[in-house]
Parts: sequence; C-alpha cells; structure tokens
Amino acid sequence: MPDTTEPAERIQISVHHRELLDQVLDKWSLQVLDELCEQPLRFNELRRAIPVVTQKSLTATLRRLERNGMVDRVVVSSRPIAVEYRIASLGRSIQELIDALFHWSTEHMSDVERARERFDDGD
Repeated sequence: MPDTTEPAERIQISVHHRELLDQVLDKWSLQVLDELCEQPLRFNELRRAIPVVTQKSLTATLRRLERNGMVDRVVVSSRPIAVEYRIASLGRSIQELIDALFHWSTEHMSDVERARERFDDGD
C-alpha cells in the first residue's frame, strides 16, 4: 500500500542560517558558551578557563556572541570598574544543544578517528 502521508516540509538553509550557525558553533564560541552557562565570568577569567584562545580571538568571539544575543556584557560597579560576561536567555536556550554536541563528539570520537585514518591511508 503506497504511503499517502505528505513529507514533512523541509527547512531551507538560508544564508542567514549559515551565518548564524557559523558564528555560534565555531570552536571558541562553543567553549565560551559552555563556560558562561556555568557562571558569569570576566574576560581574564574566560582566558584562564580557555587557555589556548588568544586575546584577539576571545575578544572577537565575545563580540559576535553579544551581537547575536547569546551573551550579555555587564559593567560591574566595583573598584576598579570591571566588565563581566553572562549567558543571555537566548544563549541559555542553546545550552542543551551544545551539551548534546559535546556528548555526541565524545561518544563518536573513536569512529571519527578511524574514518580519518582510513581516509588518510587512501582506503
């Protein structure tokens, strides 16, 4: 008996989708979002939490995340005045997806490594 159900409408990936995903799912953004989901941090605290990121890359990442509504930049009234970065509600809404990506990559890393080896060996 033929299937008479209509196929689900396929989501078209637009330039806007690609740009957003590129800016939110890059290697530094994922780590910054993961850290900020735990607690608000100042710039240097983020640098210590992600020691391999350069100051320039971290600055650019935080600006992109702030521009996309994922992170809030808050001036803390202390002496001296400091800036703290906090996960925004929009950023928190992606936390479950980030956790799922981390879990998936951990679970499948050995499969990926085997595939890379086969590819690099020319099989």
